[in-house]
Amino acid sequence: MEETKPQLIKITFDGIEVEVAPGTTIMEAARKIAEADESQAALVPPAMCYYKPLPTSGGKCRACLVKVAQGSAKDPRPMPKLIPSCITQVQEGMVVENITNQGVLDTRKSIVEFLLINHPLDCPICDQAGECHLQDFAFEHGSAKTRYEEDRRTFDKIDIGPHIQLHMTRCILCYRCVYTADQITDKRVHGVMNRGDASEISTYIEKAIDNDFSGNVIDVCPVGALTDKTYRFKNRVWFTKPEDAHRDCDKCCGKTTLWYRGDEVIRVTARKNTWGEVNDFICNTCRFEKKKTTDWVLEGPTKVKRSSVISANKYRADLIKKPDFALKLAATQFKPIDDTRDYVTDQETIRHQSIEDNDKANHRSLAAKNN
Repeated sequence: MEETKPQLIKITFDGIEVEVAPGTTIMEAARKIAEADESQAALVPPAMCYYKPLPTSGGKCRACLVKVAQGSAKDPRPMPKLIPSCITQVQEGMVVENITNQGVLDTRKSIVEFLLINHPLDCPICDQAGECHLQDFAFEHGSAKTRYEEDRRTFDKIDIGPHIQLHMTRCILCYRCVYTADQITDKRVHGVMNRGDASEISTYIEKAIDNDFSGNVIDVCPVGALTDKTYRFKNRVWFTKPEDAHRDCDKCCGKTTLWYRGDEVIRVTARKNTWGEVNDFICNTCRFEKKKTTDWVLEGPTKVKRSSVISANKYRADLIKKPDFALKLAATQFKPIDDTRDYVTDQETIRHQSIEDNDKANHRSLAAKNN
């Protein structure tokens, strides 16, 4: 008996038609468009709490709100309010507006402001800087000023295990770490305690998180609330070099990313996909105990698909697409730069060019003064 394939649903997302399977969320439909055409990556709504590998995640941060201009072909009425795209399933004939709707963009700016109300300015010292989703979200949709004048909430730093440091002041309560613990352990010992502005991620009676897969809560955290004690304050992520590697492990898949500083492996993380999500969790043995190159089989440099500070000075311009907001900023404030120019690495040539450039600058200054 032949299997019948489910009938696909056609929706329109920011003017682009896409066919998806029944049960697909608006977020996943947008990601499907971007995966088919990388130039459309800017269409995908941002996500701070949604994490595809974690069932039931999403619907908390409201960063992915979109406008449904037409509910379905049967009922073309628009939905009265903006809805979270990460938990809303598509309907036949649905029309969704994301970056094409100014109301959505204005609301998203307000969401950034809300998330930053209690978030401390720890970027200069935070280990998550450079790979923080909140940084990306604020840079793309945030405002340069804040209207908040009240005191920010503060929490004491808590050790929740030998490898993990909890900075609750940085937490945005996305629940990702809670869902991760639910998925990979039988007895979760941490969760969200209290209510309102007193809510916090905590363990029951300061019980340590010591299961074999506890380190994965570090990878899923979108901010610097959960950090790796073995990596704290060692280096900035943009000065490190990521390499894909694997090993035979009897606990996990053994597929990881090694982060090098020179010849030293300063941290090990699980591999992440285009959207910054871990598909295969790794054990603590691979993460914290295997810090030598001889422990691993190297596969080659990690392919950073998203525009990221991690790719700075490591990848060719034709391999990394520059983000739209950076191109717009450069077009208005900087002179155009030809990325196809040959890079000069000879020290003597660089010295002579520098002398010539200084002479030209001095001549221009003298000419301007005489005029």
